[in-house]
Amino acid sequence: MKDESQFIQRLKTTSTKEVAFRELLSLYKERLYWHIRKIVISHDDTDDVLQNTFIKVYRSIEKFKGDSKLFSWMYRIATNEAITQLNKNAKRQQLSSEEHKTRLINNLEADVYFEGDAIQKKLQQAIATLPEKQQLVFNMKYFDDIKYKEMSKILDTSEGALKASYHHAVKKIESYIASD
Repeated sequence: MKDESQFIQRLKTTSTKEVAFRELLSLYKERLYWHIRKIVISHDDTDDVLQNTFIKVYRSIEKFKGDSKLFSWMYRIATNEAITQLNKNAKRQQLSSEEHKTRLINNLEADVYFEGDAIQKKLQQAIATLPEKQQLVFNMKYFDDIKYKEMSKILDTSEGALKASYHHAVKKIESYIASD
């Protein structure tokens, strides 16, 4: 985005907020959808989380200080909302979040929105075995190509810790796929 500060000002100004917010939706809806989808797996849950994310962004844009890029801030909100949704679903089903995630991965084949092949399914199963933080770091680096510096702002973790998490995630995924 060329001049993010002007855009943010339009989002914060009552007379321009609606139009600016529609622009924001069209700019980031798809990217956030796929980020959320990698966390919650289910299309329906992804839609709910995406909607909640944009509602939170709309309601709290005045609180955005500009310490990070607007997208990083939204990405953080989306990540937190997705994790909240996962935990809520697991609790409702009386499962641990890992058990819930495994169940979701195993149901991928029945999901009409999943277009992956056997290799992609295997990768998703491997990712599901990772601890939550490693899943996030792996998805953000591998699929979204987010730089560690930006990721550290989103996840509020040092770049060194993120690099270590990614390294461990890759090793665990390689081991999972090789064990077949």
